[in-house]
Order: sequence, then structure tokens, then C-alpha cells
Amino acid sequence: MGLKVGLFCSPHVSSFRERMQMNGQLISEEQVVEYLPQIYALCQKHDIPATFFEITTALAFLFYHKNHADVVVLETGLGGRLDSTNVVKQPACAVITSIGLEHTRILGDTIEKIALEKGGIIKPGRPVLVGPGCPQDVLRQCASEKGASGYYTCEDILSNGSQQEQSSSSSSLDIDEDVADYDLENARIAAAALRLVEREQRIPNLKVAIPENIMQQGTSQRPPCRFEIVERDDGLNVILDVAHNPPAMKYLAHKLKATYPNTKFRMIVGMSSDKDSNLCGQYILNAVDNDASAVHLVQASHPRAARLEDIVAADASGLLKKSNYDFEDRSVTKQISLGLEMAKQREEILVVCGSVFLMAEAREALGFDEPRDSEAISEVAGAHLKAAQENFANSTSFNISK
Repeated sequence: MGLKVGLFCSPHVSSFRERMQMNGQLISEEQVVEYLPQIYALCQKHDIPATFFEITTALAFLFYHKNHADVVVLETGLGGRLDSTNVVKQPACAVITSIGLEHTRILGDTIEKIALEKGGIIKPGRPVLVGPGCPQDVLRQCASEKGASGYYTCEDILSNGSQQEQSSSSSSLDIDEDVADYDLENARIAAAALRLVEREQRIPNLKVAIPENIMQQGTSQRPPCRFEIVERDDGLNVILDVAHNPPAMKYLAHKLKATYPNTKFRMIVGMSSDKDSNLCGQYILNAVDNDASAVHLVQASHPRAARLEDIVAADASGLLKKSNYDFEDRSVTKQISLGLEMAKQREEILVVCGSVFLMAEAREALGFDEPRDSEAISEVAGAHLKAAQENFANSTSFNISK
């Protein structure tokens, strides 16, 4: 539509620079080198003990300002109320997509408590759009108390939605056979948000209504590793998906069987140590019809990665003991190589899923040519820690000392 559109998202897959983009283009290495010292200088001058994510957010804001963004899509990090992105006082619209029991130690141990943290992004005099997988009563009360200009669901905005769209609005925690997947639900939420800000004229430089074909084209786009289908030259299909917790694993297993009903799958799986490995394992085994020989377990080279021993021990069924793993070489690359060979022999689809921390190595092993970080920044970025020296480039050509 002729606008300069910024995107802020996390975590990244292969390069830190994915977190801040303008019209689909990553922030350049040169821009990181130019802008980041300015953020560090401000932290030092004002004695601000900023976290990794806070520094990243400030860097993104400076990037959008310097490059004259017309509109920016900000994804919150953890929660919302206390998130660094929440310094924006008058957003065009707040969007809460879905809420599940995650990060309970920080956000609260019930859906309602977590919803209040997420609802912290609602602002006085500004509208809020709430997806179907949320406790509506709690958030409606939150919006009322904060003085939001309006509380909307997708049905309120897209009242003429198709039957397929309506079916995707079921709760993200309760999957029935007729439910499509997260993709349709998320696309519908995105479309509703666009129509809402368009209707309320929240984007000054948007001169005309967004045509329906442009809307469909835009909301059909997907980030990397969200049921990303890779068609290889050797005829083998590989699917990359960052399903990393029980609800997402359940959805993935459902979508695999719904999309490819007469196909067998081979799963390469790695998990984070803070997830329910037993429940995740059940859904993975379900996807391969409890054939543990079609499962490959890996351990990403990341401090938050679950150990192979712990994944196997957590499996209540005991089946994962018979899966493919190697205590001597726990790498994603080793199992990708083995999985490709076995999937081709048996005419299976190879699925790589689990923690986002394993995806960079998986994509490299599969031959992707894309920006990548050094091992040092990969660890820092994923663990949300500080380091004395951080390399935010996709090569070793730039080193930035704090």
C-alpha cells in the first residue's frame, strides 16, 4: 500500500537481525553497528541496567525512527504489562491473539492471571482486538477499567466471515477434528486488526481502503518455521515448525495428518528444558502412530535446551527409549543427515519441530543460504543474557564491545 512498515518480533530463527525489519528487509549489519553503540551510551550515561531484550527493543525503535517508518507492528516479548514494548502510550490498536498456560512462574498460574498480564497492553482511548483463544470476560473487564475506546472480537469486525474462517475460531486449547489450524485463526485476527485500524483511521498515511486481494495476500504470509514446507531437489519434502509446547505439538500432529492423510512422517524433535516433555512426546508419537523408530531426538547447543536423557526419562510410555538419538553426538545436524536418508528410503515426510533454538542448525544442515549469527550471539539472544562482547552480525566481521 506504499507504506514503510516495521516489524518487531522474537525470538529469531537464524539471525538476530530478523527481530527488526522494514518492509520485509532485515536491519543491516551496518545499521546495527551504527545504532547499537548509541543505545549502550545512553545506558551508561543514565545508569540504566537494561536487559538484552530491552536493548533490542530500543535498537528497534531507533531503527524505525531513523528510517521513517509509517507504521510498526510490535510483538510483545514475555507477557505484556511489564514488557519493554509497552512504553508505547497510544498504539493504533492492541491485539491479544490467544492465551495459554505458559511462563506460569512469571505471569501467573491460571489463564485469568496471565490474561491480566497480557491485557496490560490495552491503552486508554485506544481499541483492543481479542482473539478466540482468550478469556473474554476477564479481558473485557480489563479493557473497561483501562478506558479502551472499544473491545472487539474478529466476529465484530469480520461479520461476513466464511464458514472456514468461523471454524478456525475455536479455542487453541481444545482441538476438534473439524478445526483447521493456527494459521487460519491468526490470519483472521490479522485481517480484523487491519480492518479495525483502517476503519478508525489510525494510520494517517493510508489513503485508500486495502483491497481484499491485497489483504488476503498479506495475511497469508508466514514467518519461517511455521509449518514451512521445503520441497527439495531430491523429491523429499521437509516441514519446519517451531511447535514447542503441548498445545502447539497437538496442533502440529493434527495438521500433519489433516494435510497429508495418506503419508508417513519422520520427526526430528528437540525441546526446551522448561516444557512438558512427556506431553509433547505423546503428541509426537501420535503423529507417527506410536512408531518410536520414526522419531529422532536432538539436543540444541543452547543453555535452555532439554537434555536427551531428560526427554527420554520424561516419557511415561517408555516408547522414546526406542527412538533415534546419540549421546555421543547430540547435534541436530547428525539426526538431520540420518533422517533425510531414512525418510527418502521409506517415502516419508521429514518434520523438524520443537524449540526454536534448534532451527538455525537445522536450516544450515538442510542447505539454507541466509544470514546467521555467531555461536556467541545465538546463546546470548536465546538465553536473554548479557555478554561482555556481543556479535550481532551474520558473520564475524563486526564485534561490538559494551
